[in-house]
Amino acid sequence: MTAYEHPGEPGVGTGPAQGTDRAGYDAVVLAGGAARRLGGTDKPGVRVGGRALLDRVLAACGGARSTVVVAAPRPTARPVTWAREDPPGGGPLAALDAGLRHTTAEHVVVLSADLPFLRDATVGRLLSVLRESGTDGVLLTDPDGRDQPLVAAYRAPRLREELARLAARHGALAGLPLQRLTAELNLTRVSDPVASFDCDTWDDIATARARIREHGHVLDEWISAVKDELGIDLDVDTRGLLDLARDAAHGVARPAAPLTTFLVGYAAAQAGGGPEAVAEAARKAAALAIRWEEESASGDRPPAAAPQAPQGDVAPDATPDTRPDAG
Repeated sequence: MTAYEHPGEPGVGTGPAQGTDRAGYDAVVLAGGAARRLGGTDKPGVRVGGRALLDRVLAACGGARSTVVVAAPRPTARPVTWAREDPPGGGPLAALDAGLRHTTAEHVVVLSADLPFLRDATVGRLLSVLRESGTDGVLLTDPDGRDQPLVAAYRAPRLREELARLAARHGALAGLPLQRLTAELNLTRVSDPVASFDCDTWDDIATARARIREHGHVLDEWISAVKDELGIDLDVDTRGLLDLARDAAHGVARPAAPLTTFLVGYAAAQAGGGPEAVAEAARKAAALAIRWEEESASGDRPPAAAPQAPQGDVAPDATPDTRPDAG
């Protein structure tokens, strides 16, 4: 969806609505920078691992009640609310102020749109530390110890309060650096050299693209990219599906592996979808593959009959005399 609103008075927002789940959070993603070090390239749209950088960030904050992207509207893998700073290109504080106007939660995650390795677990960690710390915000630091205020979780009322003060002091928020805001806040810092990695240059883009193709990351990255491409949000039991594919390939034939996993997905969809439906369909298919392999191993011959026990005083190796005059 698209939502626009005149910025109005800086620092003023709706605040937490009555009856709102205060344990939830909203997200504001700043995606309108000029990307000068990328030659003016549309940085949020640059693809890493087959997905736009913006979509990777949106996936990380997928648990937000509301996600606001401050930028010109564009196609995204997830539904968002769009906002623009006044004037467009007015800098991070003006953009943050514009985004906050569309939020209602007490806690807000503020992110840039160029974080290829940000994960939902990191967002959850920021929020947990924020709730436990009692400070105004929690932000990540990079490997050199520098603050990353656009990978952070804040108490929204404190942001609105300080934004209003800065606007009153300077006449407007446009052109002011983000440090003018963070200098006024009581912050907790968390070191995370991976999640804090941002893409400012083409070398950074190349580094990110190479890293996700490393053996330890490529499968998870591929699954995430496929889910985004297909528009599905499902926890995938990767190990279980790989085990099923292995059993089908070894017990039946190699081409059975991809066909079986496809049929499992189709069956799960027919059953209503969800992780439970996938697990049940995979269980049935795996059991079938094992039965199939067992039959193949036994061959076509029936099982051998059990030997007959000897009767009376006949020796085990004796042959009965069947001559007509025997007896």
